Amino acid sequence: MAAQQIITALDVGTKKICALIAEINAEEEIEIIGVGLTPSNGLRKGIVVDIDLAAQSISQAVDKAERMAGIEVGSAFVGIAGSHISSENSHGVVAVTGAEKEVKQSDIDRVMEAAKVIPISQEEEIVHVLPREFIIDGTRGIRHPQGMSGVRLEVETHIVKGSSTSVSNLVKSVRRAGLEVNDIVLDQLASSHAVLSSDERELGVSLIDIGGGTTDLIIFQEGNICYTSVLPVGGNHVSNDIAVGLRTPVSEAEKLKILHGAATTEIIEKEEKIDVLKPSGQDSHKVNRRYLCQVIQPRMAEIFQLVNKELQKNGGRDRTPAGMVITGGASLLPGSCQLAADIIGLPVRRGEPEYVEGFSDIIDNPVYIKKDGKIPRPVFATGVGLLLYARQNKNYSGKPKRKNKEVVNSFFAKLKSLFDDFF
Repeated sequence: MAAQQIITALDVGTKKICALIAEINAEEEIEIIGVGLTPSNGLRKGIVVDIDLAAQSISQAVDKAERMAGIEVGSAFVGIAGSHISSENSHGVVAVTGAEKEVKQSDIDRVMEAAKVIPISQEEEIVHVLPREFIIDGTRGIRHPQGMSGVRLEVETHIVKGSSTSVSNLVKSVRRAGLEVNDIVLDQLASSHAVLSSDERELGVSLIDIGGGTTDLIIFQEGNICYTSVLPVGGNHVSNDIAVGLRTPVSEAEKLKILHGAATTEIIEKEEKIDVLKPSGQDSHKVNRRYLCQVIQPRMAEIFQLVNKELQKNGGRDRTPAGMVITGGASLLPGSCQLAADIIGLPVRRGEPEYVEGFSDIIDNPVYIKKDGKIPRPVFATGVGLLLYARQNKNYSGKPKRKNKEVVNSFFAKLKSLFDDFF
């Protein structure tokens, strides 16, 4: 590969659009050089409902990342989620060709195509065909069959499907923002690259990515994906509950959730008071912080109960001795790991991606981005995962175009207020 390559990741979520630009050096090390974060418009529960609004949000996020990096990019890896996503496991089998009976890449391609022959409606399309294991003449557990000898090649796959309309509208929104799509990647698959260790994957682990409009589940067993699911509930539902329960604007509810919220009431002092803005937006009044958390806890409990039902339905509890990892914005609520562990009955930890340590020097929104001077790394799990997915697949974008130096310097002079308009 070239001495230096550029990857752009685009996390198109219900609440936020996150664009990351990274350099990949000759040693395949990642350095994030640009980040753009904007409110998400035109999406509902992970699905594009207004292409123009979605394209505007995407364009704003990419422009911020480009100005920070000092380059222009032309394509991106794009995350996808939403309740339209479904999945199933499939099996394919072919005969190994050639007189020497040695598995070649063409044989692998053919068996993967054979696994794609599944019932699929006209409204659906295949997003991923993920190999779980290859089997050669009855020998299972093979991950890299190329070069091995055999007569019969089989593959067990996990196939992810999505609504053709939803996929098409997402691609149109990205293109309307001026970018081509390198690949569409399932959000929880991307996040798994960022927050799971190889040992956890091998032993068996569940990952829960709690986004704004959806909660995404992916289960690994023996290093392979065995189940994925998307639940139509997320952090926005928590904010809406706060807005109704405390009679305050939704934007104020989001701030209260981040600054003062917790997933359980047990960790809150009974007499602690917080200021809550009235619906008029003019005055505020004092509310017991414990009451705020009493509003939050039932919705967070509902999310984990729905996850628990998914695990029970698929035997996920018995297949995941490494426990569960939760990530995404709502995972930052204090007590969320303990609440999940109590409901699901598995050990739970918070998943945080690497490569984002330097963001604290760049991003300066005192509410959404930083709390107590810390960068909320789980918010960037999908974006960082998309970069790692691209690196793993050796699929990089083209040569970037350098931006005018004055534009870059002007942008850095305004970094302090970069995300002040998030709300």
